[in-house]
Amino acid sequence: MKKSVYSLVLMDDVIKAVDQQAYRLGTSRSNLINQILAEHLSCVTPEMRMREIFEQVAELMSSSFRIQEQRSPSLMTVRTALEYKYRPTISYKVELERAPAEYLGTLRVSIRTQSSTLIDMFHSFFAYRAKLENAYLSRLGIDGYSCEIGDGSFSRKLLNTGELSGEQAGAAIGGYINDLDRAVKTYFAAPESFGENAPVLEKNYRTLLEHYII
Repeated sequence: MKKSVYSLVLMDDVIKAVDQQAYRLGTSRSNLINQILAEHLSCVTPEMRMREIFEQVAELMSSSFRIQEQRSPSLMTVRTALEYKYRPTISYKVELERAPAEYLGTLRVSIRTQSSTLIDMFHSFFAYRAKLENAYLSRLGIDGYSCEIGDGSFSRKLLNTGELSGEQAGAAIGGYINDLDRAVKTYFAAPESFGENAPVLEKNYRTLLEHYII
């Protein structure tokens, strides 16, 4: 959304109140004034769209997820624990683009553990998952799949494959995280028999792609 510079004459008390609220929200004076005017005049700002997306994501999260409070309107983090010894935590962090073009944003997944065994398992699962996702998206003629596997982390770009409303984008992201988390937990519950469960998980992913592709 294009922005321009304008001069406004405002009361000192108004500016003081705006600055205090902007500080509480972790944003700038200009951005807060822009949001207030946009809401009053029924204009949709990037912040409003991101809020709509994250509200929909939160609505789709099951009780096993814990939503972390974020100061930035473009970030959302949800966490859950694996049913594994010491119950390691998995974090899913979504960072949205203010002006989505090829991608809606980025999803980063990380595991909180000092165990090299668990980190190796994490890497093995996401190597499998990345290969699966890339194969299915390629069959649909989508070549923009981009991911990275690091030290106990996985990140991928969320594809912007259509004119999705904020609610639809939130449903797509929430559905994807739920599907991914289900697959992660299935793998960690019994890695030695994961091959038996893989066909069902692949079917779930195919079903997901029938609704939204991200």
